[in-house]
Amino acid sequence: MDPLPLAAAQDAPGLRIGEMAKISGFSVKTIRFYCDQGLLHTARSEGRYRIFSSDSLAELEIIRALRSMDVPIGELARILEVRRAGVCNCSVLKDSIATKLLSIDSRIQELQMMKSELARLLSSWQDCGGAKAEDAAKK
Repeated sequence: MDPLPLAAAQDAPGLRIGEMAKISGFSVKTIRFYCDQGLLHTARSEGRYRIFSSDSLAELEIIRALRSMDVPIGELARILEVRRAGVCNCSVLKDSIATKLLSIDSRIQELQMMKSELARLLSSWQDCGGAKAEDAAKK
């Protein structure tokens, strides 16, 4: 079954969790987790199914982007609440992204130094002259 087109989903009165999963690319289990953590708000149908608004799709995209930057769940919840209140938090997000970029650059430098050190160690490696592990295993 093809996923619902995003435009049609936005016009729908409410989406069930399976539809949200198909449209967003998140698993049903992950969406449930985000609901349980208070990141996504839902209503319940008469049959007790979770019903999501089209705003939840936008929030899932924000969650995806921020989780890729390792933003903790608690911070995500705060960002989403501020957004729902209609307060612009662009500067907070921009600062978070800039901080993550600096962290990645720092980690890249650390890994490059480690790589250089390992390459130096390997190039200067000398066999110890003792019996090779394969030879010792045969005895």
